[in-house]
Amino acid sequence: MQNQESATIFDKERASTYDARAVKVAPLRDALHLLTRLILSELPAEARILCVGVGTGLELIYLAQEFPRWQFTAIEPATAMLETSRQKAEEQGIASRCTWHEGYLDSLPPSAPFDAATCLLVSHFFMQPEERRKFFSQIAARLHPQGYLVTADLAADMSTPDYQSLREIWTQMLRYAEYPDQEVKNFLDAHGRNVAVLPPHEVASIVASSGFDDPVLFFQTLFIHAWYTRRTLLV
Repeated sequence: MQNQESATIFDKERASTYDARAVKVAPLRDALHLLTRLILSELPAEARILCVGVGTGLELIYLAQEFPRWQFTAIEPATAMLETSRQKAEEQGIASRCTWHEGYLDSLPPSAPFDAATCLLVSHFFMQPEERRKFFSQIAARLHPQGYLVTADLAADMSTPDYQSLREIWTQMLRYAEYPDQEVKNFLDAHGRNVAVLPPHEVASIVASSGFDDPVLFFQTLFIHAWYTRRTLLV
């Protein structure tokens, strides 16, 4: 989950505007959700899904609508974001299939293993690789052997010309989404300072060393990269 400092960023005001700000670039998000749905489509009819860092709940609601018998456990440390996701689930009539946990993985009560986990734009808040590895290991411990993980984060080699080129387009994307200039600057300044923007192969290596098979990169939009993998079979 996000560290304590990042959790405070997603306060009531940010939660109330988070989805509205992203409407103009929603096709990027929707494509990720669609591909996640396809990757997880062979799970059991009554699969149990762990949504780590659920935020405002968009991927949970989408998957719940696509798979009407799936059960979800949603984890989120930011009170306002979790409440927003809960309200949306109630509006969509899916709240009865959801369990909500305000906090982090290490405080989630023990339960039966999950069939899959989603973790979208969360792990890059861990600035140290070992903290990130521990985080993914905690997810692996909650899954069935060969249970799926779909994870997405910002990733790039910040030392390359490609990064600088994509940074310009990323800036245009944020402005197109009508973020204020100061917020655009804050987002960009966070790279490498508050958000661990690592080369994609380094992110994949961290995941693979945390109890998962080698991740498959299946999606990229500018800096956002997404992988799927499965928990390594116990030996």
